[in-house]
Amino acid sequence: MGDDPQDDEQCRDGMECGAREYGGGSEYGGADCPDGPGSTDNPAGLGRRRFLGAAALGAAGLAAGVTAGCDSTSGGGPGAGAAGGGQPDLDAERERPGDPDWRIRSAGPPDAVQGYTDKVSVLPGEEFGLYVSTTAPGFRVAAYRVGWYRGAQARLVWRSERVAGRRQRAPRLLPGTRSVRADWQRSLGVRTDGWPPGAYLLRLDAEHGHQRYVPLIVRSAQAAGRTVLMHAVTTWQAYNAWGGYSLYRGADGAYGTRSLAVSFDRPYDTNGAGKFLVYERALVVLAERLGLPLAYTTGLDVHRTPTALRGATAALSPGHDEYWTPQQRQHVTRARDAGTNLAFLGANACFRRVRLEPGPSGALRTVVCYKTSYRDDPHFVGPHRALPTHDFRQPPAADPESALTGVFYEGYPTDAPYVVHSADHWLFAGTGVQPGAAFDHLVGVEYDRVTPEAPTPARLEILAHSPLVCNGRHSHADSAYYTVPSGAGVFSSGTMRWVEALMAGTRDDGRDHGMDGRTRAFVTRTTENLLRAFAEAPAAKIRPAPRNNVAGVYGT
Repeated sequence: MGDDPQDDEQCRDGMECGAREYGGGSEYGGADCPDGPGSTDNPAGLGRRRFLGAAALGAAGLAAGVTAGCDSTSGGGPGAGAAGGGQPDLDAERERPGDPDWRIRSAGPPDAVQGYTDKVSVLPGEEFGLYVSTTAPGFRVAAYRVGWYRGAQARLVWRSERVAGRRQRAPRLLPGTRSVRADWQRSLGVRTDGWPPGAYLLRLDAEHGHQRYVPLIVRSAQAAGRTVLMHAVTTWQAYNAWGGYSLYRGADGAYGTRSLAVSFDRPYDTNGAGKFLVYERALVVLAERLGLPLAYTTGLDVHRTPTALRGATAALSPGHDEYWTPQQRQHVTRARDAGTNLAFLGANACFRRVRLEPGPSGALRTVVCYKTSYRDDPHFVGPHRALPTHDFRQPPAADPESALTGVFYEGYPTDAPYVVHSADHWLFAGTGVQPGAAFDHLVGVEYDRVTPEAPTPARLEILAHSPLVCNGRHSHADSAYYTVPSGAGVFSSGTMRWVEALMAGTRDDGRDHGMDGRTRAFVTRTTENLLRAFAEAPAAKIRPAPRNNVAGVYGT
């Protein structure tokens, strides 16, 4: 992305990370960079996979009212969302003309204009509050729904009237967890009448010409018969360094001063929607272009609602989906075992176990993850002992992600070609690949591999087996596919660049990884094959079973 935010190509916790081999309840060095040489959190005796990745309001507020359709450009017409959560006709929505002027033209200084919502997601017709600080005398809000829209890739659904601007208070730091909150006064309330479900970019247009995004998901009322895009909002927040703190580092840049909990009651840093733009937007555009029956939700909503995925044909985890609650994982696993296909289109998915707590604007507004300091968590040591908020694979309560994803997060950073292994697999149909076909730079910056000594599905096929070097050590990244008795298929790409590759060589590919149009064509066709099959039925009922080739690939 041209305005890509913090770059995951930089070590997320400041130095190399390490790990122990899995087995017998052994610990991992948590992919927090302090777990490198000399760290007391990562003792000596590390095994071959030591190179785990850095995975490392005043009068104005009182006067603010609820805006419901002021200057609305297109809400309420054919294909618009039904108020109160009814399921709209997204086929009609897709036929509407788009608005190519959705991109930010000038971000300006960090404090030029910025904002956040008091809800991560809403049903169509529900209201949310918008909290904005700006150095301009006034601003407007433009709500763009992301999609294909005949190549425009977004549609202007609503625009506000002019809202008086004000510079809001400085960030508030909570000393116990070093959490940053904005605690601003509400600037306006917005009703989403006529907004179809989808992924939205609220663009704040300040009168001095500067702009920022605020992301919002308008979630679907039900998932039955649909492919569900499960947006990774907890991961967005984990990396958010607005106010100087994230789950990776404090204001001084050190891991030891990092936040132990982060709040949704603050803006996102840089352009306001960086993680969505880099790791999720291109997947939304592709899925909408294919005309699939779609539903929209977030990992937070899957956590909150056990039935959020009920009857879904497929659930998609986007390019960087690292932070999960145990409840989200349980509900996704239950959906798989009921026949919902799963696709993990990134790497490092379902890696961190988190807890959700309230914030000033409501429930589930705080993401808690103590990582290597989990023993300091009062909920862990208290009388009602909670699960530790650290890596799923670490004891106590070790539950490695590979049991769900089929692959095991291993390393960061790397940059390597993606090498096809099972070229005749149905996922690669129409790509023209042969065994050994390689696509430069597609593996990175984090990667997963099939790790036989970790919990792994019994019948699993390695589709791509890509040699790489990570921090001087040789290994492989793997794409893998397995099925379960319900018939559900599970695909994991094994690389964090999969969704980025859908933009390779285009104006929106601002990361400069070196991926080209050939790579884009390959990843696009493969993803189309995947999404179409997964939208049709449990994959095992309509596609060949996976060939269990792990022993042949790894010699185990």
